[in-house]
Amino acid sequence: MPTSLELTDQAVSKVKSLMEEEENSELKLRLYITGGGCSGFQYGFSFDEESDEEDTQIKKGGVTLVVDPMSFPYLIGGIVDYTEGLEGSKFIVSNPNATTTCGCGESFSI
Repeated sequence: MPTSLELTDQAVSKVKSLMEEEENSELKLRLYITGGGCSGFQYGFSFDEESDEEDTQIKKGGVTLVVDPMSFPYLIGGIVDYTEGLEGSKFIVSNPNATTTCGCGESFSI
């Protein structure tokens, strides 16, 4: 049974690239869940220099993914990836806990 989240190599590479662009090696990718979207919950991403003591931190290849304690249980076993395509470029989550998702893939329900 999974107990954490996974970052793909593409996600790590993009975060590193953004850290270099910002010239800030302290940046961490923060993943969170908010209410909303067409399916009930929505994924959010931001960059943060700080993390709270209660946050879960997943480290890979010199990059840190930070998840708050309220969001983490909904994301266990998920995979964070980065994609570029016709819909633009973005970080995405493959979440095994989601029972339904919307067409854009940014909203889900459990």
